[in-house]
Parts: sequence; C-alpha cells; structure tokens
Amino acid sequence: MTENISLSELLPGSKAIITDLCAEGGMRRRLQDLGFVEGSEVDCVNISPLGDPTAYRISSTIIALRHEDADKIKVKITKQ
Repeated sequence: MTENISLSELLPGSKAIITDLCAEGGMRRRLQDLGFVEGSEVDCVNISPLGDPTAYRISSTIIALRHEDADKIKVKITKQ
C-alpha cells in the first residue's frame, strides 16, 4: 500500500488522491472551496522556475498553491 505524502512532494505528471486536509479554520475552508476535498483526484501540472508556487489540476481547474499550503494536504499517489 502506498503511504501518504504531502501534496507539495508530488512531481509534475504525477496523479494522486487526496486523503486528508491538515489545515484548520479559514485555510481549511478555502482549500475545500477550491476543490481540495478528501477523495478528489489531483495532479501536479508544473512547478514554477523558483520552486514556489506549484500548479495543480483538480476538477478540471488549474490552481497554484504555495509550498506551505500544499504541505497541509495529504495525498496517496496513484500514478507517477
């Protein structure tokens, strides 16, 4: 079984399923509003040249997240 990692560890081209949100309060609500909910599929599209932010595709929308925000989302890799 694949272990859970932070979304920020996902490499471009990899797909994963969201398993947990470790954020609280307003940040948790913001991530959920953007589509980052348990069970959703997400894939890493691109990492900016300086390494932050990273673009992720979720629900056919591309969203850029800072590394510190992506660290709060736990995922299980489905495709590398």
